[in-house]
Amino acid sequence: MSWLLNLFSLLTRAKNALQQVFQRLCLSALLVLLVTQLVALPASATSLYEIPDLPENTWVLDQADILSRTTEGKLSTAFSEVAAKSGLETRIVTIHRLDYEETIQGFTDKLFKRWFPTAADQANQTLLVIDNVTNNTGIRTGEKVKPVMPDAIATSVAQESVLIPLKEGNKYNQAFLGAGDRLVAVLSGQADPGPPEVKDTVMVEGTFATPEKTKESNATVWVVGFLAAATIIPMATYYFYQYMGSR
Repeated sequence: MSWLLNLFSLLTRAKNALQQVFQRLCLSALLVLLVTQLVALPASATSLYEIPDLPENTWVLDQADILSRTTEGKLSTAFSEVAAKSGLETRIVTIHRLDYEETIQGFTDKLFKRWFPTAADQANQTLLVIDNVTNNTGIRTGEKVKPVMPDAIATSVAQESVLIPLKEGNKYNQAFLGAGDRLVAVLSGQADPGPPEVKDTVMVEGTFATPEKTKESNATVWVVGFLAAATIIPMATYYFYQYMGSR
């Protein structure tokens, strides 16, 4: 009978060990899911309705927080002076990530119409918007602006004056100060200074991981670690119980 009791005891311990294995696997799966979601979850997109109504005497709305106060001050002063002299007003808006299936030009057009709902309101306005996740830009001008700044120049400001400095790194202050100088010159009736020159650089493949790849690598290490722990610890516990029961 003693062998039967020992067998029953061993089966009971094995059952308990398997239950613990199952519980640990479920917990580990939840942890892996949580870690994966935290790593993959993107930052919240900027909805059109999260942009406030145009505040009075505001020329730069830095929602993405990519411009220094000095840059904002210089741009605001320059745009204010141009508006006082010519009646042509310019606004710059920065956002962090677009809504799904939204384009930067579509967002710019919608914001332009929201801030300036009538044709009379829109006539003397220029709106330049950038999404700092993709570095895509959009620009919209009113009917009174177009004779002074044709669409070709406006597009060049958005696509070249802003983006060329960004190709050398996230030099947002340099990019928008340069674009601001060009806008001020054109809207003031001066000759278009044109976009900045494109520097010819030799691209050498780096041997260091980018921050994005480093984050992905760290996330992978954590996930593998959780999976390994979820497998090894229960198995070790089970065999330990077996060993102790056989003594």
